[in-house]
Amino acid sequence: MTNTLTSDSSTAAEISPRMAWVSLIPNVFKDLVRLDTAAQAGLDHTLLELVKIRASQINHCAFCLDVHTKDAMASGESVERIIQLSAWEESRNFYTEKELAALELTEAITVLTDGFVPDEVYNRAAEHFEEKELAHLIASIVVINAWNRFGVSTRKAPGGYTPGQY
Repeated sequence: MTNTLTSDSSTAAEISPRMAWVSLIPNVFKDLVRLDTAAQAGLDHTLLELVKIRASQINHCAFCLDVHTKDAMASGESVERIIQLSAWEESRNFYTEKELAALELTEAITVLTDGFVPDEVYNRAAEHFEEKELAHLIASIVVINAWNRFGVSTRKAPGGYTPGQY
């Protein structure tokens, strides 16, 4: 898949990245990739992409949205389910109960300014995930939040990602 963005006069100019953090601290990048791989072990790929997209929406990480929406669609996820993620609470019929529990947990972990992860949110997730699987889900949510924070703080530009590139 090629970049579908154009550089003609009808589109706004791309915001310049602040720094190329990956080349400046490659060991941090490599360790984060290893952590990401370890965190995902045993989790359903579709569920993971939904979680990563939702966290990236909340954190306004355009680069991560580009990556994870493209990866999700390349692995067969529907455009409709991806579009509805920003309103998943009103679009519950698009998702399984397990996916809904994961999305709710994603929001609770991502938006810590609301306080601790509520017991009811954690318990709902625990009903749908075995304990080790839940630990991996929590780790995956933490890791996508780390990626998002690198993306938004360094202004990593979206648009050039090809599915499976990473």
